[in-house]
Amino acid sequence: MRHRRTVWAAVAWAALVVSAGCGGPTESRTTVSVPQAAGRSAAPAQRADRLPGLGPRTLAEIPARTRQAVVVTGAGRNSSRSEAVLYERTDAGWRAGESWPARNALRGWTAGHRVGDLRSPVGVFTLSDAGGRLADPGSALPYSRSPGFRVGGTGFAGEPLAGSFDYVIAIDYNRKPGTSPLDPTRPLGEEKGGGIWIHVDHGGPTHGCIGLERGHVRRLLRLLDPARHPVVVMGDAASLAS
Repeated sequence: MRHRRTVWAAVAWAALVVSAGCGGPTESRTTVSVPQAAGRSAAPAQRADRLPGLGPRTLAEIPARTRQAVVVTGAGRNSSRSEAVLYERTDAGWRAGESWPARNALRGWTAGHRVGDLRSPVGVFTLSDAGGRLADPGSALPYSRSPGFRVGGTGFAGEPLAGSFDYVIAIDYNRKPGTSPLDPTRPLGEEKGGGIWIHVDHGGPTHGCIGLERGHVRRLLRLLDPARHPVVVMGDAASLAS
């Protein structure tokens, strides 16, 4: 896979905080969605015809060609804690792989995400592009390195935000797939937010993104395979069970 290393020098930080759901006050649904298990790096090897915890409506949103699904399940509708599990679809069904503790937005989850609501969008979204401030760690997804992936200041818990965008995976919610995560295009309009990413956990809730520990983001970047048409399935447990 040819990786993009386009430097988006024209993208200023002021524009990034408007478009990035976790670096600033906004975030974004192009639909094609397991409480926290602290310290667990691998889920038991298990196979199922259906992804555990997902109801018929959520399952129907997963494309038939998808062979990788990152299922991020919130501890509660208003909770900022969640768990991410990477599943692989095999001839025998879905197999649970590695799992990691995760964070989501400060106020939890919503099926009708809007700019500034401080909730992560519920749904099933494709994963097509990645990038970051640091060099490509071995991503199979197209990777755009740029100094535009920068953030400063502190988060909701007073934690420093620096380094949060060292590695990011763009979640295809209200964005144009096939472009850098920094691309400001919002097909559904600015009011629906944008810049919803999987990025490095900064130690507190996000504005709308999903935060994973640094090593886990790097690991996920190496595991996601565009030929397997990966998606992220994200939301609180009750919503995903519908």
